[in-house]
Amino acid sequence: MDLTLFAQADPAPLSWGLRSSLSTMHFLEFAIWGVWWVVLGNYLNTLGFTRKQIGRVYATMALGSIVAPLFMGTIADRYLASEWVMAGSHIIGGILLFALAKIRDPKAFYWTTLAYCLAYSPTLSLVNSIVFTHADVSHFPTIRVLGTIGWILAGLSLKLVIPVGQPMNNRPLLIAGALSIVLGIFSFVALPHTPPTAEEGTIPFMQALELLQEPSFAVFFGVSFVITIALAFYFSFTALYLEQKVGVKPRDIGPMMSIGQFVEIFFMFTLAWFVESLGMKMVLVIGMFAWALRYGLFAVGRPFPLIIAGIALHGICFDFFFAAGFMHVDNTAPKAIAASGQALFAVLTYGLGMYIGTEASGWLNQKLTTEETHPETGETIKVTDWRKFWLVPCIGAAASLVLFVLLFR
Repeated sequence: MDLTLFAQADPAPLSWGLRSSLSTMHFLEFAIWGVWWVVLGNYLNTLGFTRKQIGRVYATMALGSIVAPLFMGTIADRYLASEWVMAGSHIIGGILLFALAKIRDPKAFYWTTLAYCLAYSPTLSLVNSIVFTHADVSHFPTIRVLGTIGWILAGLSLKLVIPVGQPMNNRPLLIAGALSIVLGIFSFVALPHTPPTAEEGTIPFMQALELLQEPSFAVFFGVSFVITIALAFYFSFTALYLEQKVGVKPRDIGPMMSIGQFVEIFFMFTLAWFVESLGMKMVLVIGMFAWALRYGLFAVGRPFPLIIAGIALHGICFDFFFAAGFMHVDNTAPKAIAASGQALFAVLTYGLGMYIGTEASGWLNQKLTTEETHPETGETIKVTDWRKFWLVPCIGAAASLVLFVLLFR
């Protein structure tokens, strides 16, 4: 694996206009996701959805990431400019988010969320492909960090829209819908033109599959796939865990989970230094260990500072795997199939791995949840064995770490 990818001495400078448009694109892309997806489980719990239904709704993003990027990545490589695909996806997505804010039926909510995820998930790889087309790969961390800032500010905004003492409402969905429309319009008018680059007679995604023939690439993808299964547990149920087990108020959950993104900013800027100083294998080992440690802390569940530490570990967990992974894909994939190469990575991680993880986490949480009578109010409440729940991804991440140390060269 070429480590010079992460540590180029003198990259070509970016114009202020180009950097601003690419950074704004990343900012809005992840603000849309962060403002509603993290607290969705709390909102669905307020609507009376079962834990299994919550898990199935969270699995829609994974299903979208399996199907849509393959199709849309090929379109962006062969037929349409990437900024047009971005614009159409986000305008359609915004309309669907506004519809979700009005839906209360579990079945209708599921299918509408799936439709939204089919529109949104291709853009997760397209935003990277657009950056790599117009900027040196060494600029990626300083552009991608705006996505992290967008996620943070989206989480902090929840304190303004969730009244004190009130359960989670549909306002995060409305905010996400508005931001999605804004990004759609922005993509039309402000993103740099990114035309199709694949040659006639080729199928970009099939060419991208050939990348798996490189051993280091295949091992990295395999490990990322397994780790994303564990990531799904975090996305699906951490917010509910903080509210019901730790006692965090609903309006404070988004800001608290943003701690991980604050830490992520630091590691995003220093990722190149860590890879150059420690080597890629050690960076990945540290990242995998961070996943296992995080879930171990959640399983212990106290004292409160350990929970905060588990959330803060998100910076290492994400940057040492997924940010580096997108950069490695760009270094490995031929430019003609860059969008499909990014899509392949998204399918195996955000898609297959996330789908298995969300389905498994929903099933397991439902199995470990019982209904009990509150001793003081007499109300029926749901009680989850969170220790057993978090031990499952903890053991899975630890086992993956062992296999990675033995197999990666």
